[in-house]
Amino acid sequence: MAFWSLSSSLPLLGLLSLLLSHQTSLITTTNTNNVNIQVSDGRVGSNSSVFREAPAFRNGETCGNNLVTDRIHVAMTLDANYLRGTMAAVLSILQHSTCPEDVTFHFLWVRHEHEVFSSIKATFPYLNFKVYRFDVHRVRGLISKSIRQALDQPLNYARIYLANLIPNEVKRVIYLDSDLVMVDDIAKLWKVDLGDKVLAAPEYCQANFTVYFTEAFWSDPYMPRTFEGRKPCYFNTGVLVMDVDKWRHGNYTKKVEDWMVLQKQKRIYQLGSLPPFLLVLAGNIMPIDHRWNQHGLGGDNVEGKCRELHPGPISLLHWSGKGKPWLRLDSRKPCSVDHLWAPYDLYRSSRHSFEE
Repeated sequence: MAFWSLSSSLPLLGLLSLLLSHQTSLITTTNTNNVNIQVSDGRVGSNSSVFREAPAFRNGETCGNNLVTDRIHVAMTLDANYLRGTMAAVLSILQHSTCPEDVTFHFLWVRHEHEVFSSIKATFPYLNFKVYRFDVHRVRGLISKSIRQALDQPLNYARIYLANLIPNEVKRVIYLDSDLVMVDDIAKLWKVDLGDKVLAAPEYCQANFTVYFTEAFWSDPYMPRTFEGRKPCYFNTGVLVMDVDKWRHGNYTKKVEDWMVLQKQKRIYQLGSLPPFLLVLAGNIMPIDHRWNQHGLGGDNVEGKCRELHPGPISLLHWSGKGKPWLRLDSRKPCSVDHLWAPYDLYRSSRHSFEE
């Protein structure tokens, strides 16, 4: 299955046409037994209608492997405030997978929310998924106030504890944020070679690494030495391929926590859960092609202003940053890239116009 190849000279509506033409074969199922869940802006418990039921995709001829070790395992957080984004992300993964029935989803949430669970079941009747409770008390005392309130939510730190939550027989997992869509076969990402590394992700060595830490960090006589022997490069933690066994055996959860404890004592960074990941692993991950995380489409973390696509091939679009596509579309003030998210929106009340 081919992935997108985009250039800055291609008009956005041309990209949209490309998106809509990049459809895999499907079998649509009929099920009128929709659960009457109330949602608004993708949040459960408000005054609007349900999500639409997604079709059942049957894209490959030799699929349906039930062996745990041979399945593709995808982990995501599950939260009522981001449920609309989660639905779109799941739909995009299934639609572009050669074998969607071989994908198992592992959802992490802080509490059992019946409406959220029912929404997933009703929207994706054939989805292979499991849900795990993330104990916020494990991390609540370690969280420091950052530049944006959304980054301070305990569930934003759940990826640190992922290896402790999913079953031991799962040896590898892809962690994905809820504000993205996949436009390529996830099996390609699943098969990347991690070598002897615990994580694989797109790496950005041209980024100004110093901005992720405060003057208190760089002026300390000891802390910057953590990067000795490795070239620290930025990577986005919203798209990660993790060797779960290596994470467990290397005690990486404790290593990340140790930096969070130090942050409480001496403020050394401003940006949520990303900096402690960088402190532990920057310069020591397996870099993969940038097409697997076209990130930053939500703009910066303060204002969320519109950003354009970077030129080159794209397999995953990621609205990291403050601006989320469903909110901007509903406000009738979308950024141009938000129209690339809209075809995956299952929110029943959405009325997105591509002529805006």
